[in-house]
Amino acid sequence: MLGSNFKDLVELMETLRGKDGCPWDQEQTHESLKSCLIEEVYEIVDAVDSKDSDQLKEELADLFFLIIFYCKIADDSNNFDINNMLEACLEKMTRRHPHVFGDKTARNASEALGQWNEIKKKERETKQNGGNDNKSIVDNVPNHMPALQKAQKIQKKVARVGFDWEVIEDVIAKVHEELEEVKEAISSEKKELIAEEIGDLLFAVVNLSRFLKLDSEDLLRKSISKFTGRFKKVEMRVAALGKNIEECSLKELDAIWNEIKS
Repeated sequence: MLGSNFKDLVELMETLRGKDGCPWDQEQTHESLKSCLIEEVYEIVDAVDSKDSDQLKEELADLFFLIIFYCKIADDSNNFDINNMLEACLEKMTRRHPHVFGDKTARNASEALGQWNEIKKKERETKQNGGNDNKSIVDNVPNHMPALQKAQKIQKKVARVGFDWEVIEDVIAKVHEELEEVKEAISSEKKELIAEEIGDLLFAVVNLSRFLKLDSEDLLRKSISKFTGRFKKVEMRVAALGKNIEECSLKELDAIWNEIKS
């Protein structure tokens, strides 16, 4: 069943990109599809958060189709095809699970992750010896990764080699220190300095969430969702009073906000 569906989907893509296929599909490149790829990943995250299985199935299908699309474009340029991609995936996942497919052991998830990171490190070193210039621990982080996620990724990398706080109190103290520097920068009225210090504060807050084993990107996403949900209730309450929100004073809106919040 799986093999038949997969084959049919690959053939469908070949038809779409073929001579008598779809003009839009025929024109696409790896570059032109980047925004679609990013959008689909975020839609999957939304589906996971909503706990909607049907939506998740649909969004995963869209992403899967894009993967096939990318492989077909590469095949058309004689770079690689979908079978090459699958072989690379199988080889990598087998290699990075020596406790399952090899002679290593892992008593828990932490040990399994440690092996994964060590194997990944050796892979990176092999590429470097082949001429890759990425030699720093903080290299190999995607340039287009969202800033909060990228900050946390880099912090995790340096923490693995011991560049990390020992106790939570020190992490909190760093947040307070950066906040004070923001206040000083604001007093200086120097815009560039203010921007720099706010960036440092954000980085420190991300470090706090990482130290507590929380995902900063996910935390902010949930806070945004909570804020927008409450603000929509404020709009509904104002409308129920027969007013336009633009006509309300900040004091009125704040009172409604606090009432909804409580």
